[in-house]
Amino acid sequence: MRFMIEKLERRIQELAGLRYRDRKPLENMHIVPDVESLAEAKAAAGSQPVVKVGDRWGGRDRYAWFIADVTFPASWRAQDVVGLIKLGETGGGNCSGYEGQVYLNGEPAQAVDRNHAELFFPAQAVDEGRVELAIRAWSGLTPPNGSHMPFDHRVDVLELAVLDAATDDLYYTALHMLQTVKLLDERALEKQAMTSAMEEAFRLLDWSAPGSDRFYSSTEQALYVLKERLEAIPRGPRPQITAVGHCHIDVAWLWRLKHTREKSGRSFSTVLTLMDRFPEYVFLQSQPQLYAYLKKDFPTLYEKIKDRVKEGNWEATGAMWLESDCNIPSGESLVRQLLTGKRFFKREFGVDNRVLWLPDVFGYSWALPQILKKSGIDYFMTTKISWSQYNRFPYDTFMWRGIDGTEMLTHYITTPDNDGSWFYTYNGNITGSSIQGLWDNYRQKDINENLLLAYGWGDGGGGPTRDMLEAARRYEDMPAAPQVKQGGAEAFFEQLEERVKDNPQLHLWDGELYLEYHRGTYTSQAYNKRMNRRMEQLLHNAEFVNALALMLNPGYAYPAAGLADSWEIVLRNQFHDIIPGSSIHEVYEDSRVEYAEAEQLAVQVLEQGLSQFTAEGRGEAGAQPDSVKAEGKGLPVRIFNPLGWERSFVSEVSVEGAEQLVWYSAAGEELPTQIIPAQEDGSSRVLVTVKDVPAYGYTTIYGRSGGSGTPGSASAAAVETDWQITGDVVETPFYSIRLNEAGQLVSLYDKQADREVLKPGEPANVLQVFEDKPMAHDAWDIDIFYQEKMRTVEDLKKLTVLEEGPLRGVIKMVYAYHNSTIEQRFTVYRDDPRIDFVTKVDWHEHQQLLKAAFPVDIRSTKATYEIQFGNVERPTHWNTSWDYARFESVAQRWVDLSEGGYGVSLLNDCKYGHDIRNHVIRLSLIKSAVYPDGTADQGEHEFTYSLYPHRGGWYEGGTHQAACGLNTPLLAVPVQEGILPEALGLVKVNQPNIMIDTVKKAEDSDDIVIRMYEYGGIRTRVRVELDPQAGVVSAAAETNLMEEGGEPLSVSGNGTELRFKPYEIKTLVVSLAR
Repeated sequence: MRFMIEKLERRIQELAGLRYRDRKPLENMHIVPDVESLAEAKAAAGSQPVVKVGDRWGGRDRYAWFIADVTFPASWRAQDVVGLIKLGETGGGNCSGYEGQVYLNGEPAQAVDRNHAELFFPAQAVDEGRVELAIRAWSGLTPPNGSHMPFDHRVDVLELAVLDAATDDLYYTALHMLQTVKLLDERALEKQAMTSAMEEAFRLLDWSAPGSDRFYSSTEQALYVLKERLEAIPRGPRPQITAVGHCHIDVAWLWRLKHTREKSGRSFSTVLTLMDRFPEYVFLQSQPQLYAYLKKDFPTLYEKIKDRVKEGNWEATGAMWLESDCNIPSGESLVRQLLTGKRFFKREFGVDNRVLWLPDVFGYSWALPQILKKSGIDYFMTTKISWSQYNRFPYDTFMWRGIDGTEMLTHYITTPDNDGSWFYTYNGNITGSSIQGLWDNYRQKDINENLLLAYGWGDGGGGPTRDMLEAARRYEDMPAAPQVKQGGAEAFFEQLEERVKDNPQLHLWDGELYLEYHRGTYTSQAYNKRMNRRMEQLLHNAEFVNALALMLNPGYAYPAAGLADSWEIVLRNQFHDIIPGSSIHEVYEDSRVEYAEAEQLAVQVLEQGLSQFTAEGRGEAGAQPDSVKAEGKGLPVRIFNPLGWERSFVSEVSVEGAEQLVWYSAAGEELPTQIIPAQEDGSSRVLVTVKDVPAYGYTTIYGRSGGSGTPGSASAAAVETDWQITGDVVETPFYSIRLNEAGQLVSLYDKQADREVLKPGEPANVLQVFEDKPMAHDAWDIDIFYQEKMRTVEDLKKLTVLEEGPLRGVIKMVYAYHNSTIEQRFTVYRDDPRIDFVTKVDWHEHQQLLKAAFPVDIRSTKATYEIQFGNVERPTHWNTSWDYARFESVAQRWVDLSEGGYGVSLLNDCKYGHDIRNHVIRLSLIKSAVYPDGTADQGEHEFTYSLYPHRGGWYEGGTHQAACGLNTPLLAVPVQEGILPEALGLVKVNQPNIMIDTVKKAEDSDDIVIRMYEYGGIRTRVRVELDPQAGVVSAAAETNLMEEGGEPLSVSGNGTELRFKPYEIKTLVVSLAR
């Protein structure tokens, strides 16, 4: 029959509103704006206006309380009573508009928003006849259209009603039968059978008086017939879907951290209320950060969640402290995300996560499989990879092989987005099209017929609705549709592993998971990226220094709390919309405050540790025979080396009168020096070339008046003849350099390699500005066509030679570009081939991308990029779509372009976006998007990048060590006379390809943790040895990254031996004899 489907669709729509019987206005509700507490709101409510439908309220980031004493008719007792509340617009899944936290009799009950308009009253309150209702409503911070104009909301619905069970059941059953029917082929027997069943049932409805008792009696009859007919339809084999409720809450994005805390209370209270109505409901929530907020802000909800975790309805998983970006954080940061997150879940809920849940991050480091496996994680889930611009990833269930060979079972959720976009979503719905689309999109149907569906409103929270849970019940046994069962992610992955582990058709992906999208997130909001790198290095140094202090003095009060607090702030700001630079302006105001707090904590901890080596405050315990005795030696200064190999480099010494002193090593050797011009604050500093500073240790130098040398100069034997620093000619022992009138390098001749470094005719260190107007997501994206319009920064206003040597030469260049200024200090060294570009920028451009370009005379089809705990090769050509899709790629501290026997590396101290095509290496410096922060990247920037030519490849040439040295300079600390050794190295290894990355105190003991990794791709046997002056090793064990387990190792000569596979990470825990 024609139009049968359309007729049924209309009748079902009409049923939707008729589910609510005896509707009556919610009367005498008062609005109390701009009051913080419920008590204040209740006290003021009587003097405030009564709210009526049509009233408006709001403004940008405003709060209002809606207060009412609700009474229920006696006839409603023992019935399901609901409130129907629509106070404004929510903004879809973003929830960046109106949201309300409901309190019933003073206790948080659930949320109301545009997606959750039903308010469920407890049966006890209905039977008692009244309840105190209060809604703390937030107006939102960013309107759905992305504008920043203030906006208000209209009160659309304020009603009470009785939910009619039969009509409600009929509505949902028919709705999802119809959705299924519309997807079936005309030849499907189930299509005709279900259509006929609905037709028969709906003919029984009495539409003569909708809403009457007669009508509701007819819905009971129709429901009975419909279910009887539905049960009679045969079921064939069907795909299985494990549906888990989910509430993706961006810890900050179009809202601030404080709003996220409120979103957690709203979203989780709704989940708990719906669990009371749906006993089968299983809900997953990741991100311990949110639980920590909830524990403090909503303690009663938190305790209820703990009960639900024990009962199995609430799954606390995901592993990381929060859903972190995986491009920008260092390897150790990723470890701490897991360490902090997993320990929280174990401590608070007694669960040990096995799933990394990262649905929405913007790329996945090749180091992740190993990091995860060595953290007790066996499974990985995401959906964001489906957003790739050029190539669809070929697999949805596969083994992901990491850089070291570790394999990780990986599964992508393939739920189609609600609005029909081309990508998949983690904010799924449960509809006929969503569950069928989930199966249709899935590529590994030959090995797996059970898929995972994460459903619920998300990004700004909200979570599942009753609509979704009712739908899940209907699809538990819907003919011809995938069969939906509620379940958890951990159990899903365990079952998936059992199904596919021995299947030869299970595909393997050996390489990084590069997201072909959101490439601008490597560069946006440069201040945060700079502070992230600074904090990673500062905490690295603080942990090492305090671990050494603890080793030397077992009674030392190790500042674990200060370190943990600082780390927590750093981890929070690594969230996948904060550190990528894709949040609103207020988020970055908050993060500046947070980074200042984290920095203060870390500096205090570092200074506390260093004080143990300056004032000798530890007392006599553990004293060693070799003591710092300053008599006759001069003013002692300790030079700390927080890296894992012996280093020789210049160190800046800042003590009163430093420029008047001659500096000597502990052995009495005079050290080359250079006076640094007085600073603006009047302080004086001197550069000293310090030699052979022990790995993870220190040496002592002495400054004294008199002696054979001249204060503030190199010794006569050290003076180089091939040293010249002028405005256009620079000569060092390593290079002959020529600059053009714009201050760009036009020749860089490597004297030792006897070759030109730069491509003939192409200047280097060219500052290029590109028009950066991406098609979709301004702060997130750089589109490939950005290269079509480029300007060069060439307006050199001033060139000044600041330092002429003998240890360091510095030329200051100041450029003007439109509304901006750029100052660079071109820096060369007498004893090191690194060339630094110390840069300060005052940037006032919008949608302009600043890059530094280095055309080098190197022929190679691949370049090497440092990633966490290793490196990856990427093509320099655009042969295929997979190649040119990587037109902008991420790296940590260095990239390299090498040919046989020679190469050039570009190092950085806080930049991540790079592009290397053919022979040109470029580093992205500033992006300056206009949405969602219209002031992004405006103002002052400070950063350093360095050119590092080398003989051999990057490994033979020492690129990795050079980049680490740029990021982790030597520390000079004036000391007093005392009892500690003049030189000491905590730990060292005997193989150059083994990087000691972290030295810290163990989490649960005073043992020392030493984290290392192999970075050259070389299978290695290595000896790890501690300085007996620091402590005598009594035991050693290799643990996982969580400091769990532990294979005892043989100890000899105050050390032990380990075997590394290429790119393997190892964690060594050593105990000391006390």
